[in-house]
Amino acid sequence: MVRDENNVSRRRLASAYVAMVASISLLLFLVGMAGLLFLNAQKIAAYVKENIGFSVIIKEDVRQADIFRLQKLLDARPYVKSTRYITKEQAAADLKKELGEDFIGFLGYNPLLASIDVRLFADYANTESIAQFEKEMQAFPQVKEIYYQRSLVHLVNENVRKLSIIILLFGVLMFLIAVTLINNTIRLAVYSKRFIINTMLIVGATRSYIRRPFLNQSILHGLIAGAVATTLVALLSYFIQIEIGDLMSLNDPLIIGLLIAFIFFIGIFISMFSTFFAVNKFLNIKVDHLYY
Repeated sequence: MVRDENNVSRRRLASAYVAMVASISLLLFLVGMAGLLFLNAQKIAAYVKENIGFSVIIKEDVRQADIFRLQKLLDARPYVKSTRYITKEQAAADLKKELGEDFIGFLGYNPLLASIDVRLFADYANTESIAQFEKEMQAFPQVKEIYYQRSLVHLVNENVRKLSIIILLFGVLMFLIAVTLINNTIRLAVYSKRFIINTMLIVGATRSYIRRPFLNQSILHGLIAGAVATTLVALLSYFIQIEIGDLMSLNDPLIIGLLIAFIFFIGIFISMFSTFFAVNKFLNIKVDHLYY
């Protein structure tokens, strides 16, 4: 009978520890993702800027050799990241696919013109540089016009700084939530052992002796939770890279090292900090208050 009760107590204790480590792991994972976003904020902003499309519309009856020559000139420009030549036929096929209708059959001709799709480097995707680029392109006799979404360019440039601030605030918020919830989780775990702590005090154990196993256990929990959280962050980041390409700096040893160290530090520090004060509370509490 006693053995069965001990087994039940051990299972409950093990379940409580697993739940605590899982909770800490989840919170550290959220903090880690916020940290990854913050460390990659500049790269995310550059990614958005470099995916703004600029269509250099070519005049009718321009020879293909002249178009290729213009494309080579664009490729040689220091502000141009990439170019792609789109023929009239390809432009028509793309629009037909987008509309879901054969507009050429309805009109009886292809009204679209050939174009060169241009992507600029992030440092040049600002209003002033784009205006200079547009002026330079219009000087070429092959070019009819430059088309791009001016409102999108303005919106992106206006909100890049706001994006960094939002990511930073999100990271700070997640950190505060993690500290609060981890602290509450550990306090509940220590609360379940309040009578053991009191018994150890009665038999003459010193405060440091009583704290030691709790603090050692908190370090272990922090290490396990940190390992789980970093694994989850790495897996999610891997799948993000598969979907959107090399947007996250997962190949940068410095960023990876900083993020891993930060997650483990937060996990261990908060666990130890919360455990220390939770144990101290029950070291100083009166016996009568243990039942509340």
